[in-house]
Amino acid sequence: MTKAEIASEIAKTTGIDKATVVTVIEQFMTVVKDSLVHGENVYLRGFGSFIVKTRAEKTARNISKNTTIIIPAHNIPAFKPANSFKEEVAK
Repeated sequence: MTKAEIASEIAKTTGIDKATVVTVIEQFMTVVKDSLVHGENVYLRGFGSFIVKTRAEKTARNISKNTTIIIPAHNIPAFKPANSFKEEVAK
């Protein structure tokens, strides 16, 4: 499902025009991104959590050149679904 399809579905069920729904969805994504950039997790009870995971520094190998490289520690965004969400999908 794409963002446009989500917006159409929300507009259809709520009666709000699609342009407004798209604006709200885009603003939601912006707020989540900004929060994660600043190190703040976003918790949506009953849905899940958008969190920042820290990956430790590690050594990797470049097989074609037979060399090793160091991958520095870095942060990545992740989504952790709520237990109720996981149970609904598992059905």
